[in-house]
Amino acid sequence: MPVLSLIANPADPELDAALAAAVVQQTGGELNWLNHGVACDISEPTAPQALQIARDVIGTKSVDANLVPTEGRRKLILVADMDSTMIEQECIDELAAALGIKDKVAEITDRAMRGELDFGEALDTRVALLKGLERSVIEEIRREAITLAPGGRALVQTMKAYGAYTSLVSGGFTFFADYFGKRIGFDEAIANVLEFDGDVLTGTVAKPIVDKNTKRERLLALAAERGVDPSLTIAVGDGANDLDMIRVAGFGVALHAKPTVAAEAGIRIDHGDLTALLYLQGFYDDDFVR
Repeated sequence: MPVLSLIANPADPELDAALAAAVVQQTGGELNWLNHGVACDISEPTAPQALQIARDVIGTKSVDANLVPTEGRRKLILVADMDSTMIEQECIDELAAALGIKDKVAEITDRAMRGELDFGEALDTRVALLKGLERSVIEEIRREAITLAPGGRALVQTMKAYGAYTSLVSGGFTFFADYFGKRIGFDEAIANVLEFDGDVLTGTVAKPIVDKNTKRERLLALAAERGVDPSLTIAVGDGANDLDMIRVAGFGVALHAKPTVAAEAGIRIDHGDLTALLYLQGFYDDDFVR
């Protein structure tokens, strides 16, 4: 039987007892709090269209509602995007800022993430504009301009503590993915390789590139290697190049995603942080490893 999951943003929670009770009254089912004021389950809702009813009751409040199955709810593999998912920025846009061309590059990034441009071509175009950027500047950007997305470390550390394997697969760059993957605690990190001439960017990226196919294939390969049914995987991302892995994962989560991505994903988190992925799996706040 399904569970209706209600999750608020822990930084500004709007899921109070009255709202939860109002949803239960309309959908039926049994209320169980995972974290009072932040996340709850409504088990076995009886109303047809319970998800839409819940979203109608929630209205404009910053609370996410999703319907998830109870069987296989705890996942054994996590595959996550990096830029605007595990970190709060798009790294390539921040690199462009150092050259005074952030707006130009960010526009291309945004169109690529909405699926309006071919990802590989957009990547080559943007990286070419970075030619001449010095390694020391990139290191400073990595150190000063990039921030971890809230809840990411708790997500990864908790899933690992309960036996899951965690993979960071990014259409961004190893210069950032290796560094932040280790800080967050991922078991592995896969990303594109920026090419240097000495300590200066050449404006090219090594081929083949990491793209939407890489993300999907890595998720399926990890499942096969570890003897895990794909239904026991969870994937999270925000852009068009994440959709293929989101579609094949047991839980495919669009996190603060572009509208086209959110519309196609089985699960959407518009308000919560990355701990929402733990609540979706039925973890209590007391279970979190922080």
